[in-house]
Amino acid sequence: MLMANCGAVEEDMTETESEVMLMAATTTPATPKTKRVVVKEDDAHHPYAFHVSGPRNVASPNWRDLISSSWKDPNYKRTVMACFIQAAYLLELDRQENRNAQNALAPKWWIPFKYKLSQTLIDERDGSIFGAVLEWDRAAAMSDLVVIRPSGAPKAVLALRGTILKSLTMRRDIEDDLRFLAWESLKGSVRFSVALEALQSVAKRYGSSNVCVVGHSLGAGFALQVGKALAKEGLFVDAHLFNPPSVSLAMSLRNIGEKAGFAWRRLMSMLPQKNEPLILDGNEAETAPPSPGSGSGFRNWVPSFYGQNQKSSVDLRKWVPHLYVNDSDYICCHYTEQDGVNEKREVNNKENSSPAVNTIPQAAAKLFVMSKGKQKFLEAHGLEQWWSDNLELQSAIHSSRLISQQLKSLYSIK
Repeated sequence: MLMANCGAVEEDMTETESEVMLMAATTTPATPKTKRVVVKEDDAHHPYAFHVSGPRNVASPNWRDLISSSWKDPNYKRTVMACFIQAAYLLELDRQENRNAQNALAPKWWIPFKYKLSQTLIDERDGSIFGAVLEWDRAAAMSDLVVIRPSGAPKAVLALRGTILKSLTMRRDIEDDLRFLAWESLKGSVRFSVALEALQSVAKRYGSSNVCVVGHSLGAGFALQVGKALAKEGLFVDAHLFNPPSVSLAMSLRNIGEKAGFAWRRLMSMLPQKNEPLILDGNEAETAPPSPGSGSGFRNWVPSFYGQNQKSSVDLRKWVPHLYVNDSDYICCHYTEQDGVNEKREVNNKENSSPAVNTIPQAAAKLFVMSKGKQKFLEAHGLEQWWSDNLELQSAIHSSRLISQQLKSLYSIK
């Protein structure tokens, strides 16, 4: 399984002198004699620079936010959270490409929103940066006459990146991808414990209602699992998950078990019930022997695949993560599969509908689906789409089988 931010991982976009020369040759008229042109990276407008590929219609906080906060607009909040995740990607790319404070790309993705970097999350296996904690920068806000934090703006955000397909980090990223693919759990990863500790720390410092955890692709998988782990402790943080992974062998085995269990129940329904009398000769009746499938049946034969071997003692109904998926992205599209309940969809540009509550009281999530017809995988799985202009999402208000499974028994498979 390949999880990657298509805007930040497919190519090494560092512009060498030869690349700059090629750009100059293709953008200027031909001359009899080609001169060697050297252009600084800043002048060349790096494709990951905020002013080049960032959102166009998102303003920085200002004094007007004291009256009507932009953070109350779900579109604004979704955009900013996606930018924070992009910053987590770029922190690692800045490290790999040896950028310094003067030409680093990552800070431009949080500074406009009046946040500052307070902690980087390091994978001890290879020294790579896989996440960051961003906190509200009061001093920067005061300089723009924003004397108090706008309503709805979190005090701290934990942002987790996905896979970067570059040699310095690819091995460990794919290792965690395969971990999820095999077990649908990331608890065994070094990154899980580091992310959980960071989230616990800021939640206890600022209060869980003032903290948000966000992630993209593999990072969304970590965000979902550390968010649920914290919910088990009674701390409910805001969660925004972009293109969260939904493909795993564990899920496939569960689906096979469900289909086999359904076929078995259909077969048993055609046979006489345990206490149903069988008519023999005349009025003579005899009670039918117990059927092979009576009692616990197939479902109890594979209890772990149904999440019945563990029951959460904590009420998770207060924790409602936000999931953003694209129908064309085969990594996350399974979140849109129904759980046997009639589907109801409504177009919602501002994402202000009520949460999609499952038939299972403990399983609840806000699911937002982008449907643009058939798209290429890299486009459908990319992070940049979530801050694009005029984004129209469908709020899928139905019971999602995968949401039910992951919120009810996320750690049932060890």
